Amino acid sequence: MFVRKILVVEDEKILASNIRNSLQKLGHSVLEITKSGEEVIKKVAETHPHLVLIDINLAEEIDGVNVADIIQNDFHIPVIYITESSEYKKSQKNQLSEPFSYIVKPFLESDLYLAIEMALYKHQSKKILYEEKQRLAAIINSMGCAVIVTYTNGCIQMMNTKAEQITGWKQSEAFEKDLAEVVSLVDKDVGEIIENLARYVIESGEIFNLPENCTLITKDGKEIAIGDNVAPIRDQNGKITGAVFVFQDITKRKETEAQLIRNAFYDGLTELPNRVLFLDRLRQTIERSKRRNDYYFAVLFLDLDGFKGINDRFGHGIGDDFLVAIARRLESCLRGGDTVARFGGDEFTVLLEDIKDITDATNVAKRIQDSLRLPLNLNGYQLSTTASIGITWNFSHYEEPATLLRDADIAMYRAKRQGKATYAIFNPSG
Repeated sequence: MFVRKILVVEDEKILASNIRNSLQKLGHSVLEITKSGEEVIKKVAETHPHLVLIDINLAEEIDGVNVADIIQNDFHIPVIYITESSEYKKSQKNQLSEPFSYIVKPFLESDLYLAIEMALYKHQSKKILYEEKQRLAAIINSMGCAVIVTYTNGCIQMMNTKAEQITGWKQSEAFEKDLAEVVSLVDKDVGEIIENLARYVIESGEIFNLPENCTLITKDGKEIAIGDNVAPIRDQNGKITGAVFVFQDITKRKETEAQLIRNAFYDGLTELPNRVLFLDRLRQTIERSKRRNDYYFAVLFLDLDGFKGINDRFGHGIGDDFLVAIARRLESCLRGGDTVARFGGDEFTVLLEDIKDITDATNVAKRIQDSLRLPLNLNGYQLSTTASIGITWNFSHYEEPATLLRDADIAMYRAKRQGKATYAIFNPSG
C-alpha cells in the first residue's frame, strides 16, 4: 500500500494525538504536528506532504484559512479543514462550501478516512485535468494558425498566442467578449462587415469557410488578409458546446498571388499591360461592339523609330530606362479608360474605346508624336524619338483580335515606308 504523508495542524493536543493515532492506523505517515501558521508553511516547503489537515481557527495570528490558501495556491497540496460545528455554520457559504473540503468535530475514524480519500481523489483528478489543459494549451500555442474558442453564446473562451499576435488582443482582455468585437472581419469583395461567425456556425451546425478576400481589422486598426474557417465544437454526444475559429495571416500568400497575376498580365520592365492582357481587353471590346451598332473603337500599333541606334550607342541600361520613360509618355496621352500595352521590344499597342470616329484615333496619334518629340534627360543624355503608327478601327466589324492587330501592323509598316514619324490608317483596298 502506498503510504501518504499527512501534516496535521491542530492546537488541541488531545485531538491532535487522536488524529495522529487514527491516521497511523489507516496506514498514513503523520508528519510532526505543528500549531503555528508560519511553521506550517516552512514544514510544507521542507517535506512536501500529500495532504494537510488544518484547524480552521489556529491560536496564532495567521488563521487556518489564510495558511490553507497559501498551501493550495503556492504548493498545490490538498487541504482538509478541521472545524467546530459552530465554525462550519459561519463559514459554509465561503471556504467550506466545497464538498469534502472539511471535517466537523467530533468525527469518527471512518469519516476521517472518507474525507482524506475523497480529498486526495479530487486533487488527483484536478491535477490530471490541469495537466491535460496545459498540454492542450501547449499544443494549441505551438500551432502556426491562430485559434479562438468560444462559448455557445459566441463569446471568447480562449485564444492562443498566434491569435493574440494577429488580432493585437491579449486573451485576458478578450475573455468573454463577443467574438465580433475582438475579431472584426470585412468581406472586401462586397465591402460588408461579417457578423459573429461563432453564433452562425453554432446555430447552423455547419463549418463556415471565410470569404476569399476576408480582412481582419486588428485592435490598432491594421488590416490583415486572413483565411480558413469557423467550426462548431461537439461533445461525445454530438451536442454543440461552442465554436472554434482557426485562421492564418495570408498577406504574403495574397501578395505572391498578386505578383504572379501581375507577371502573367503585365510587362516586367514598363509595368504596362502585356500582349496577353491587351488581347483579352481587345476581345472584350470586340464583343461589346457586337451588341451596340454605334460602338466604335480603334487600335494603334506603334514602333519606335531609331530605338536600335539608342541601344547600340548608349547601352541596354539606358535603352531600358528610355522604354520606361516612353511608356509613361504614352500613358499621359490617353484617357483613363484606354489601354496602352507593350507588345515586346520597342513595339507598343493602344486600344481606344468608345470613340466617335476615326478622327479621335488620329488625334491621339498626333498627340503621341508630339509627346515623343520632347527630349528625355536620361543619365545626362538628351534623347528623343518618333514613332511609326498604324491605325485600324472597327468599321469592318472585326471578329478576332489577331485580324485587327494584323491590319494595324500592316498600316504601321505603311507609315514607316512613308518616311517614319507619321501614322497611317489601314485601308483594306491597299
